[in-house]
Amino acid sequence: MRQRQVLIVEDNYLLLDMLTGLCERRGIGVVSVSSGEAALATIRQAGSHPRAPDLALLITDINLPGLIDGWAVAEAYRTLNPGQPVIYTSTGGRSDRRAVPGSVFLNKPFRIQDVIDLAGAMMQGRQEPHPLQEPLAFHEPLALRAVG
Repeated sequence: MRQRQVLIVEDNYLLLDMLTGLCERRGIGVVSVSSGEAALATIRQAGSHPRAPDLALLITDINLPGLIDGWAVAEAYRTLNPGQPVIYTSTGGRSDRRAVPGSVFLNKPFRIQDVIDLAGAMMQGRQEPHPLQEPLAFHEPLALRAVG
C-alpha cells in the first residue's frame, strides 16, 4: 500500500519549510513544491506510477509564480483524486469562483499549527470539508496567522 501524503504547493520558501517540518513532526508525509508546474508534474507522477505517494490532501497557495496558479493545480489534483480534500490559501481577497467543490479556503496570515491540525484531521477523515458548491472559508473562528 502506498503511503498517504499531503501535497503542499507554496512559493514562500519559509512558509513551505515551516508547513513541511510541522507536518513531518506530526507524522504526516509531505511532498512539497514551490510552483504550479512542479505541482502538476507531481500530480501526474502520483497518478501514473504505482510506487508514487498517495496524495491524500492538497494544500495550495492560489497565487503561484509562472503560468499555473493554485486554481489550476486543484483542478488537476481533483481530476486524478476525486473527492479528496483541498485547502486553498491566499493573502489576496477570496475569489473562489474557480474553487473545486468541498474545498476549504484559508486567508493568510494564519497560524501554522491550525493548518497542520486541519490537514491531519482531513487526512484521517475526521473532518471532511462540507460538501457545498462553494468552499468554506475560515476567517475569525480559527484566527489563523502565519506565526508557526
